[in-house]
Amino acid sequence: MSGPTPEEPWPVRTVARKIAEWINRLGTVWVEGQLTQISARPGTGTAFLTLRDPAADVSMTVTCSMNLMRAQPTLSEGARVVVHAKPTYFMNRGTISLRAEEIRAVGIGELLARIERLRRLLAAEGLFARERKRRPPFLPKKVGLITGRASAAERDVIANASARWPAVAFRIENVAVQGALAVPQIVDALSVLDRDPDVEVIVIARGGGSVEDLLPFSDEALCRAVSACRTPVLSAIGHEPDTPLLDHVADVRCSTPTDAGKRVVPDVAEETARVRQLRDRARRALHGWVDRERRLLESLRSRPVLADPLTPLDRHADAVAALTARTRRAVLGRVTAEETALIATRARLTTLGPAATLDRGYAVVQYTDADGSARVLRSLVDAPDGARLRIRVADGALHAVATGDREPAGEGG
Repeated sequence: MSGPTPEEPWPVRTVARKIAEWINRLGTVWVEGQLTQISARPGTGTAFLTLRDPAADVSMTVTCSMNLMRAQPTLSEGARVVVHAKPTYFMNRGTISLRAEEIRAVGIGELLARIERLRRLLAAEGLFARERKRRPPFLPKKVGLITGRASAAERDVIANASARWPAVAFRIENVAVQGALAVPQIVDALSVLDRDPDVEVIVIARGGGSVEDLLPFSDEALCRAVSACRTPVLSAIGHEPDTPLLDHVADVRCSTPTDAGKRVVPDVAEETARVRQLRDRARRALHGWVDRERRLLESLRSRPVLADPLTPLDRHADAVAALTARTRRAVLGRVTAEETALIATRARLTTLGPAATLDRGYAVVQYTDADGSARVLRSLVDAPDGARLRIRVADGALHAVATGDREPAGEGG
């Protein structure tokens, strides 16, 4: 038979039959999951189960005989089971379900072994590493709390935190803390609180319970969500001996919800006492410093130079006065000597000067040369007959004209 075409499409029954034929060839499979719903239709002898994957939001319908269910009286909603079933396609409804041939409840030992294998896997990936742990804030602006509605864990966290710090603020997300819906609800609440900028720390709290009750807190999806959370997370699950994988992934592991309430905020009484103690220490330290400085000051003041500070100043003042007097005498002596030398030099200059020579009867004769300049007459040649002469004597000058004979030097009387 050729394939369908737009002109010759297959009818729905043909497609449904081919899908059923293909699924019927798959054979039987072993499937593990968590029972989330168990119901039976009276008179049919058939039980209908919903099998959910705990690590993902995926589920399938399982049908089985009531006799098979009666053979497993411990089966209940939330139980982990392994089912040997054959996929079946119902053509009329267009749905797929699993027809169970065998159902086995997963025992506690096997659950613990699987948790241990997951623990080793997460540890190898570094999700438990100490360097990944973040320190919660000393006093968070708001505390995010993920817990069951109206649970004892919620009351313990709020009561203990409020007793230590009455002004503490909470944002509470109530979720299922056991069963099939626990993991997806906790992961959703964690995402909501992590996006809230006011929430600075998140507490996941649950009271004690059996291993099966605490299984959601060892779920791989929840552990990875906590590891990826940007806000510090405190784990407060069960009692002290209970250690689900969430305790290893969280930034802080609290032994109980009560312990989480005590660790998420500081104790106002303790902090007040610490502040008072620090204030007293600061006061004592300040008083001690002042006393040491006072003793040092008194020691300095008792020294001779500070006990009588004027005497050294007087001695220095006398030395300055003596030096000033010596300087004054030295300067006056130098000035007097220089003045005497100046008077002597002036007297010598006066004696040797032209005025003194004129006073002794000498005269200075000047003539006018060709260019009209007055020059001292030094030779007879410079004064021909008719030359106008200027004769300077001690008390003035007179003019004359050169006439008569010339008398050379050495011929006179």
